[in-house]
Amino acid sequence: MEVFPGEVSLIIGSARVHEGLGDLDSSVKFYKKVFQYDASCVEAIACIGTHNFYSDMPEIALRSFRRLLQMGVCNTELYNNIGLCCFFAQQYDMSLTCFERAINLASKENVADVWYNVGHIAVGIGDSNLAYQAFQMALISDNNHAEAYNNLAILEMRKGKVEQARAYFLSAITNKPGVI
Repeated sequence: MEVFPGEVSLIIGSARVHEGLGDLDSSVKFYKKVFQYDASCVEAIACIGTHNFYSDMPEIALRSFRRLLQMGVCNTELYNNIGLCCFFAQQYDMSLTCFERAINLASKENVADVWYNVGHIAVGIGDSNLAYQAFQMALISDNNHAEAYNNLAILEMRKGKVEQARAYFLSAITNKPGVI
């Protein structure tokens, strides 16, 4: 990197290595350095947006994800992330719209995760019925979605249905040991 200090592919490679090693702070520093040379790098924008989201800065993350939309990126994951950011930024109407778009764009491989997030949002706003339906939809899409089983078990426990909750917990553990 000393020989080619502005080589974006080398900087991105370093960011990936640091991310793979679990050193997220260094990874983000490298992605920010990418902006000095290539302000339209989709990977850098997405990683910085994700970092901001998990650093409890959904409004800042939302800026990154909206920038990706302006650049023409249009996929399930992006709308899913925007939906989560909007929810945590208390923009509930936009959140549901984004999840609707994510579901419409989703493939078989990622639709369960979108429904899971819809369920998570429904729990957050106190709509247990919507949450239950969303987690059920996640399981229809992916019968091995352990997190959906786990959250259904919690909803059943709240209803006092201990045996059904136990069955869901068992399914969660069977599909992903350590999920609980």
